[in-house]
Amino acid sequence: MSSNTESNAAVPPPVPAAPALRPLRGVRVFSLALNLPGPGALMRLRAMGATCTKAEPPAPKSLPAGASGDPMGLYNPGAYAAMHAGVKVITIDLKSDKGQAALHKALASTDVLLTSFRPSALAKLGLGWKALHKRYPTLSQVAIVGAPGARAEEPGHDLTYLADNGLVTGLDLPPTLFADMGGALMTSEAVLKAVLAQRLGKSGKGSFQEVALSEAAAWLALPRSWGLTQPSGSVGGAHAGYKVYPCKDGRVAVAALEPHFAAALCAAAGVPASADRALMFAPATHQAIAAFLLTQTRRQLDKLAVAKDIPLHTLAK
Repeated sequence: MSSNTESNAAVPPPVPAAPALRPLRGVRVFSLALNLPGPGALMRLRAMGATCTKAEPPAPKSLPAGASGDPMGLYNPGAYAAMHAGVKVITIDLKSDKGQAALHKALASTDVLLTSFRPSALAKLGLGWKALHKRYPTLSQVAIVGAPGARAEEPGHDLTYLADNGLVTGLDLPPTLFADMGGALMTSEAVLKAVLAQRLGKSGKGSFQEVALSEAAAWLALPRSWGLTQPSGSVGGAHAGYKVYPCKDGRVAVAALEPHFAAALCAAAGVPASADRALMFAPATHQAIAAFLLTQTRRQLDKLAVAKDIPLHTLAK
């Protein structure tokens, strides 16, 4: 529901917040990953207690002194700042002998390395997994790539991975960077797996994991591939209780999917109650609910949601 809901019901006292779990306290993460997935993962890892350091390449000489070597620092300084809060950021030129020396000095005391280069670029920099594992047996590496396996050399970005998985419809851009953010979550999950495997494993050696952004997009696309979010699916618009409707002074996102929520919505809209599931897929039900909502203001709908326990959220036009 929207935040302007009014209710006379007694408000229960707030539940004390549980202490934050920090399972990665003491774990040292070193990142060479730029743009969004790597830094997004660092946000999660920092929240779980990891000590995070990120190395960026020198910024182009055409930029002002002190500029970030990460393109995200140019695209959106605010996003860059949010993702790097609590992260130690240093500059390393990996193509120079001095930079290589600085990198390997850092890796000697690192638990997990994050990268976002293509495999061929990693090999040129001497950062292929075989070379790293031989030199630092206890170091784990999480390599963020665009696509898995042999496709890791292909160029791509969030938009192309979403398009490849049927998540771009029409000419509108997706409302957020689903593949990048999903990839960030999968990267933080991979770090957790690496730390857990090392702590529970008998050898104590590090491990290698590849996180593909295209696979993050494919994971997010599963409900669509199952038909759930297709136009004929229950949460794709076919169910009258799970849609966005216009109301008198805006819009309302209705999520009355379960039978008891759907029954409450139908009762409010004057639709005859029925135990028949097909009722919520009938065109007449869609029309009746749409007509009712058009007579209601956002304020009225917010009150209705509280009074009748209907899951909805009102929106401006």
